[in-house]
Amino acid sequence: METVVKYPHEKAALAARKALLVAIKATKAAKARGAAKARVAAKAAKASNGHFAPMEFLAKAGSGRTVAQVEKGHQVFGQGHVATAVFYVQKGRIRISVISKIGKEATVALLGAGNFLGEECIAAPNVHRVATATALVPSTILRIERDEMIRVLHEEQAFSEVFVAYLLARNARVQEDLVDQLFNSSEKRLARALLLLAQFGKDNTAPETVIPKISQEVLAEMIGTTRSRVNFFMNRFRQMGFIEYNGKFTIHTSLLNVILHD
Repeated sequence: METVVKYPHEKAALAARKALLVAIKATKAAKARGAAKARVAAKAAKASNGHFAPMEFLAKAGSGRTVAQVEKGHQVFGQGHVATAVFYVQKGRIRISVISKIGKEATVALLGAGNFLGEECIAAPNVHRVATATALVPSTILRIERDEMIRVLHEEQAFSEVFVAYLLARNARVQEDLVDQLFNSSEKRLARALLLLAQFGKDNTAPETVIPKISQEVLAEMIGTTRSRVNFFMNRFRQMGFIEYNGKFTIHTSLLNVILHD
């Protein structure tokens, strides 16, 4: 049965209604396609045995995840910015620093590949960053949006275990740093900082060449002393054969003697 249109304005209304129905159907179809893509992306993060693969999830972009190249000296995020994502260092080295109300800057940590940063956004929405993250060398960073991070933590036990283990290790490191700051001399604090930068003891591997070459100002900020003191101890370490920094910055296991010696 045909619809009889008597007046021009009725014809216009009917056409508008049809256009609206078409637009609604197109929107629903687009949402369905988006949901389907999200499901496919989630399945792609599974290993071939059907189990979630945390390191594969952290290795590439996907739903709620983007990979970014950060140039040397550029910020990943700044102190005071609203925290909306967690970041994972795929390659490079990131400096975490804070600035006091009077403008004094301190280096809190230097994070390399395999480290998370900005995880405070998980605690609550619209929290503000308490530190600044800056690339010391060209770095590759995976950005995980807050909603996606919360989703994967809730739904994937394997990823939750990896992340919780990381947080516990980070907490232990912070406590060790505090004890080091309270009880050790600046010479021992510098030796420990250099060994940590060389990833000494990580996965039972030997110390590696420290890249990039860390400035003495940054080292002084890390251990809470002056640049002149760092320069004095660095020259002493080099004369004793504990380190080399002629073009390449190499740490030798013999530097442990500084920490173990009373």
